[in-house]
Amino acid sequence: METHLADFLRHAEAGREAEAILRKCVHCGFCTATCPTYQLFGDELDGPRGRIYLIKQVIEGAQPTEKTRLHLDRCLTCRSCETTCPSGVRYGRLLDIGREIVAQKLPRTGIDGVMRKALTALLPRPGLFGPAMRLGQAFRPLLPGMLKAKVPVRQDSGPWPAATHKRRMLALAGCVQPAMLPGINAATARVLDRLGISLVEARNGKNEAGCCGAVRHHLDDVEGGRDDARRNIDAWWPHIEAGCEAIVVTASGCGVHVKDYGHLLRDDARYAAKAERVGTLARDVSEVVAMEGERLAELLGASPRLTFQRIAFHSPCTLQHGLKLKGVAEGLLTLAGFELTPVVDSHLCCGSAGTYSVLQAEIAGQLRQNKLAALNAGKPAMIASANIGCITHLQEASDLPVRHWIELLAERLHTGEPT
Repeated sequence: METHLADFLRHAEAGREAEAILRKCVHCGFCTATCPTYQLFGDELDGPRGRIYLIKQVIEGAQPTEKTRLHLDRCLTCRSCETTCPSGVRYGRLLDIGREIVAQKLPRTGIDGVMRKALTALLPRPGLFGPAMRLGQAFRPLLPGMLKAKVPVRQDSGPWPAATHKRRMLALAGCVQPAMLPGINAATARVLDRLGISLVEARNGKNEAGCCGAVRHHLDDVEGGRDDARRNIDAWWPHIEAGCEAIVVTASGCGVHVKDYGHLLRDDARYAAKAERVGTLARDVSEVVAMEGERLAELLGASPRLTFQRIAFHSPCTLQHGLKLKGVAEGLLTLAGFELTPVVDSHLCCGSAGTYSVLQAEIAGQLRQNKLAALNAGKPAMIASANIGCITHLQEASDLPVRHWIELLAERLHTGEPT
């Protein structure tokens, strides 16, 4: 696709990157077949190809309009189109560039602007979000239905093993996960402990690691997202220098973002090399466990007789399209003795997509309804997933429990039976 950059982008790295991405697009339209919003609306502008044209207009100098922003905002950034594209168009990167330019040229106002600022101020700050969530959990029975559904019942995280192994890995604590579902990282620590690896979180005063930066990045505060990345790098770096093997991420949405730190901070002379190193060390928990597959098989084989349980696995978009790890967690669950039910259209998004379920609630609700119908079709006893956002979004409307797959594996290793 030929393009002619506007003057303000002609000598910028973002402009060169956008132009290179656009030149790969051959207008084939394969992407529309796997785009969730195109499936709902049937509107070319609500599919990747149409959004690419909108971004092309903006980088060529056209003034973006509210219509431009509407169709870009409706994108879930699920990257299913990237998996489908035969030309290798890096649509996610192009969308980031387009959205940043639109945000600069067309500042948000009204309720939309206020909502985004509120989410940016609250969600990435565990010190604020944690107490707010605990307050909501304390008064959960009194909350109105819609709000009550968004507040999970408070859970005990379970034990976190002492760091006694020579092999050590870092865990991304995250921002909302510790308050909403603290058992996920603790379960990961117990699984890795059985595999001979100690999992630690970086808690180092003002440099304590927290939000990966994706929340701010996707809410128009790109520089704030970079600051989150810098803070995490500062917190992790002493551990990396001390020999930590990997940074384990249990939320696939965060994993995609951390792996991209090298790109996000490529122009920061102080952090560029460290960011690249952190990106190469970042691992989804499924990658880490799969690399220890032989030891895991030994542990599972030595446990008591297994009662099979039918599970529907929802593979988050960030896991299968962003990290390209489709089938890894599913294989580990199968190894552990769980029976996975078939799920039609498993490549389509559930509608969570970070803050999308809040800002685009109607669309997110439609996608969730479709996803739950597909997940429930095989009559499973439980739904498993790999991302905090997907888990909580699906649980809001699901009669079945929705859990992180690593919690099921932790229970299987502990008791010999899935629960």
